[in-house]
Amino acid sequence: MTVRSGAPSQTQTARVVRTDARIGWAELFAAIDRRDACEFARFLTPTAEFRFGNAPAVTGRADIVAAVQGFFGMIRGCRHELTATWAGPASAVREGHVTYTVPNGSTVLVPFANVFETEGVLISRYRIYIDSAPLFAMLG
Repeated sequence: MTVRSGAPSQTQTARVVRTDARIGWAELFAAIDRRDACEFARFLTPTAEFRFGNAPAVTGRADIVAAVQGFFGMIRGCRHELTATWAGPASAVREGHVTYTVPNGSTVLVPFANVFETEGVLISRYRIYIDSAPLFAMLG
């Protein structure tokens, strides 16, 4: 994985800043790939804000769990491949590709960038920048 700090042209390898290590990014994305909304919510502050693509933001763990469970119920599976990280003292960006599997078994690969604001070891704002049109076209 490439870790970037500052401008994208300033690439460093094997350097992850403090924020990145505290959150447990591998565990977060593993929970998402298992479609475990309750485990996913464990990484969020009680008053976190979550937004997927151009959907309205959802605030608070309980409402986020309900929204994420609803999304997970529409797909058969997902698998994230993280390709880059930018991190600061209270923020991080994770870039990559996600492969969604729809109920009929077909798959679609979509690039994403997630922007996180953190409070200590928890995420307070989670914004997913993704073009989900290919996925929703497959879902019908």
